[in-house]
Amino acid sequence: EVQLVESGGGLVQAGGSLRLSCAASGFTFDDYAIGWFRQAPGKEREGVSCINNSDGNAYYADSMKGRFTISSDNAKNTVYLQMNSLKPEDTAVYYCARSSSTYCPTNYYGMDYWGKGTLVIVSS
Repeated sequence: EVQLVESGGGLVQAGGSLRLSCAASGFTFDDYAIGWFRQAPGKEREGVSCINNSDGNAYYADSMKGRFTISSDNAKNTVYLQMNSLKPEDTAVYYCARSSSTYCPTNYYGMDYWGKGTLVIVSS
């Protein structure tokens, strides 16, 4: 079955860095795009970044550009999210999800499988 497992979350001070991992299984990895999303309590889920595993093209929400970097390792069936210069407002549960198609959709409605999330807390 399709499975997405996030890891790498934790507590970090503002200005610090963290790398999240999304280990995928149960499908042909390079046939799908995988994205990162986040949700803080009381807020709606928002897109963070997405990568097409077929061609390597990556996309970012404007607020994450220059701070976050998404990458994929097709040999390991894993997508990473390197987060630098973290801010308290980055505190959220971070989820990875698989696109229903080969390419990144414009919103999370285009994702068909989701991981259970990993918590990131950025302290002041």
